[in-house]
Amino acid sequence: MKKQEQKRTEREEYLYHNTELLLKRYRDVVWSVEVSAIQTQISFELKMDCKIEEFLEMSYEAGADLSGTDIQEQMRVMERNRKMLKLIEAAVDLLRKKKADGELYYWILYYTYLSEKPPRRVEDIIDSINAKTEPISWKTYYNKRSKAIEVLSTILWGFTSKECLPILKDFTE
Repeated sequence: MKKQEQKRTEREEYLYHNTELLLKRYRDVVWSVEVSAIQTQISFELKMDCKIEEFLEMSYEAGADLSGTDIQEQMRVMERNRKMLKLIEAAVDLLRKKKADGELYYWILYYTYLSEKPPRRVEDIIDSINAKTEPISWKTYYNKRSKAIEVLSTILWGFTSKECLPILKDFTE
């Protein structure tokens, strides 16, 4: 039984840290998606002498089948990246609207991981949060940040997340 509990603990930590890693990489992913879209657009315009949207509209009107082409693959990758970012944004928005302390969690996650420019210091994050909510201390910031990541993990990964494992344990025993 102890091995099973150890595996559960390892999985909890793995999911928690995956969510934290996802948040830490969020700005880089947004940047990469934006740069990729611009590069794709420029490359396409140089090759085809028109914008991708114009080409796709003309192709659609002409009944052209683009399946299996580089254009289709590029559009598929761009759409998948856009959907991934929307999923994260929707999860954070759900946390904000539905969870007790959701507003505070939102601003903690936003200023710590999601804002366009990363803060230079933790003091800057706390100052920004304090401008939006009731003032919080350093200790509260760190405690609530961990809780916000746990709650977001629950939303993103569902019943496999750290917060839900005790509930699942009750059902499986």
